[in-house]
Amino acid sequence: MEPALRRLAVELGDQLSIQPVMGGLAREFGSPVEQVSAWLEVADATGMPVDPRLWLASPPASSYPASLAVKAAAEQGSEIEAAYLRRLREGFACARRKLDTRDALVAEARAVPGCDVDRFAVDLGSHAVVEAFGADLERAGAVDGGARDPATERARIPSLEFRGDDGRARVVHGRTSYEALRDAAQAAGAEFDRPGGHPGVEDALAQFGTLATAEVAAVCDLPGPRAAAELWRLAGEWRVRSDRCLTGELWSAA
Repeated sequence: MEPALRRLAVELGDQLSIQPVMGGLAREFGSPVEQVSAWLEVADATGMPVDPRLWLASPPASSYPASLAVKAAAEQGSEIEAAYLRRLREGFACARRKLDTRDALVAEARAVPGCDVDRFAVDLGSHAVVEAFGADLERAGAVDGGARDPATERARIPSLEFRGDDGRARVVHGRTSYEALRDAAQAAGAEFDRPGGHPGVEDALAQFGTLATAEVAAVCDLPGPRAAAELWRLAGEWRVRSDRCLTGELWSAA
């Protein structure tokens, strides 16, 4: 869902703040072949890059250590939390990093600008972080009806709640379109008719750090082949850099 979420972030600016809730994807992951199939299905549906060979070579045991680590990063503020969560997503999805141990998760924190790694390491083992993750699991378990995943008895992943000034949640469940997210945001009071438009590719990379081709297409409003064409043009001028990831690329400023 990153392409749609990042487009919303650009279009809404300071109207949008995101509070991640760690829903407990898997206390124990299932068959490696099932995981590979699931990742490839998502890549096909979204255009986002994945390299699922991690699940065949050295599969992580659980998502819970990474979820705890995100809550530890949140102790240092929403910007550190968001950057760390993105780092983990890229590690699992693209870089074949087995992020289910303390050492591996602390190493990821070292790559997040502004993160106090010593504090992170202490927070990672704290009761407060365990309680924060527990509160997230309780929140994810409080949904019902079609929002509930029968396999986990918690909210379907991904699920988003848009809340405006009235405090009422407009909920979107599962992989869905940008338009569905936009409608939910508008129902919560977001205003999209604002000046500024969409950024150019280099400005988008400066804002977000790394972007997949599908994210550039969404953020910069470059549909079809236009995003890839512009990225490779800039790469030919040594202005952006591509990191190959089996089914696609992650881009950053050169």
